Amino acid sequence: MSDATELWPIPKFHFTVQWEGVNLGFQEVSGLKLTTDMIEYRTGNDPTFIKQRIPGLKKFENVTLKKAMFKNDTALYDWYADVQKNPERRKDITIQLLDEKGAPLMVWTIVKAFPLSISGPDLNSTGNELAVETLELAHEGITMAKG
Repeated sequence: MSDATELWPIPKFHFTVQWEGVNLGFQEVSGLKLTTDMIEYRTGNDPTFIKQRIPGLKKFENVTLKKAMFKNDTALYDWYADVQKNPERRKDITIQLLDEKGAPLMVWTIVKAFPLSISGPDLNSTGNELAVETLELAHEGITMAKG
């Protein structure tokens, strides 16, 4: 029989985002989705008159990262601007979902990511929220592994 602690669900609020060995404090990550196209095929002499379903090409959603803005921190914009001039400057980004002790439980690696868009915060003179910037990344794949 398995230990009861193994059956406890994992909360989603304790995670790190790293690139080039640096941990960045992001508030939100979305788009960790892998999809496979389906190919339907039937040979002309198949007596069952049923199409076979075969896995096809893989697809990946864009990944969106959100973080608070800090004074004099333009790293995300600098990367965006750099990739506009040098499209080969892509980065592998690692996202780790952590347990209560800070050890990784699940690890996603975003392969050859590059920024598609960066957006600043919605400004509102009556609001009291932090200024949050959003970075949307395209990439060439996501791998997932146990921590």
